Amino acid sequence: MNIVFRHKERIPVKTYGGTERILWWLMKELVELGHEVSLIGDPGSELQQIGAKLIPDTRSSDWQDLIPKNTDIVHLTLMSDVEAVKDHPTILTIHGNGKLNERFQKNTVFLSKKHAFNHNATCYVYNGIDFSEYPFQPKSTNNKNWQNFCFLAKANWSVKNLKDCIKVCKTAKKNLTVAGGRAYSLSKYIKSLGFIDNNKKLELLRSSNALLFPVRWHEPFGVAIIEAYTQGLPVIGSNYGSLPELINKDTGVLCNNYAELLEAVSKEENVFDAERIRVYAESKFNSKDMAKSYLKLYAEVIEGKNLNETYPEYSLKQDPESLLPFGE
Repeated sequence: MNIVFRHKERIPVKTYGGTERILWWLMKELVELGHEVSLIGDPGSELQQIGAKLIPDTRSSDWQDLIPKNTDIVHLTLMSDVEAVKDHPTILTIHGNGKLNERFQKNTVFLSKKHAFNHNATCYVYNGIDFSEYPFQPKSTNNKNWQNFCFLAKANWSVKNLKDCIKVCKTAKKNLTVAGGRAYSLSKYIKSLGFIDNNKKLELLRSSNALLFPVRWHEPFGVAIIEAYTQGLPVIGSNYGSLPELINKDTGVLCNNYAELLEAVSKEENVFDAERIRVYAESKFNSKDMAKSYLKLYAEVIEGKNLNETYPEYSLKQDPESLLPFGE
């Protein structure tokens, strides 16, 4: 199959860029499965390592003219690009939440069951990561420490709820290391690393006991959760969005409010099995399975089928980035 991706940002990224990393892994797996993969994108993208072809986009418009004639399907990441493609089947993956009353094409893929449901849709594919980039270093079976926590997200994005993570660690006298921006706090318990590369991220995960992820919006997926799992870290999260699909009793804790978050962080020892968490993640959120799922969807779209019965549309009443309740 000849698959063409269209994405404006440079691939791969060095620090932050969840969508770009998912696309990198997806393209890599599709190539390894024997397909021809091209990207119409930033001229600075470097795809030789994974065997994909770069079609440099140096234009401000009419990028669709760069699509090779023998293309079987075009995989898009922006709704604004859909109307530009006239002569080829297209599929669109939405990596964020839509705007109020925003409507998408029927062949739109979401990242989790809840993500799809919130857009009146049914089609979704879980993100998968390349576990070879996250070598597992098992912790000692006697390591019951529950003192060092980490936060991986845009620190200045209020829906990620760094505010409560800082508050709860100060209150419980636990250490919190923040990656993904700066957290300013006059406390010996809080440390900021700013934006970090994958090597630094692995160091952080391996030195932490759990990831804090109590988001206050409907998280479409949450790649940081799976990254934590690769090192056997449990995740303490909220009940919003995809999190109940990703976190179970063996891999973390779901909290309905700040009081439950404080209770989870304040525990004296780690009761989770690191190896079990790693195995769970490998079995459910790997990039090869993601690629195979997309190949099935590509085939359906090429055959003229619709992935969703109706046009997906963001269906919730509040703005998708408004803060959801997480009271005391």
